[in-house]
Amino acid sequence: MSTQPLKILVFSHRPEVRETIVTAIGRRPAADIGRVAYVEVGTVAEVLMEMDGGDIDLAILDGESQPTGGIGLCRQLKNEIDECPPVVIAVRRKDDRWLATWSQADAVIVHPLDPLTAAETVADVLRSKRLPVARG
Repeated sequence: MSTQPLKILVFSHRPEVRETIVTAIGRRPAADIGRVAYVEVGTVAEVLMEMDGGDIDLAILDGESQPTGGIGLCRQLKNEIDECPPVVIAVRRKDDRWLATWSQADAVIVHPLDPLTAAETVADVLRSKRLPVARG
């Protein structure tokens, strides 16, 4: 089994939102998941480039990002990328969960982020989408 960390893409046009997400989830969301590495991006073009590269294990998209939000971007990724990695949407209001469902997101986290809930959500998604072949 590889010891290479799983790669999590974090997208928001606001660096402070990316930092909040990374801090809440941490470098090891669960003992059985191992360490994770973050790829922080601030534009849709960067998201598309990273996702097309095939090295991303999970993406966390800011639903409030401007000018393109993570909700619409998630739907685009799910419909355009074969074997799209799982996507978690970060929203500001619990009432926006239905939009994340429409976007085909695998899970939703709500600001303000609770570190235990955010890390558990990410770990659960990674467990459920675990690749059948070890990376290395």
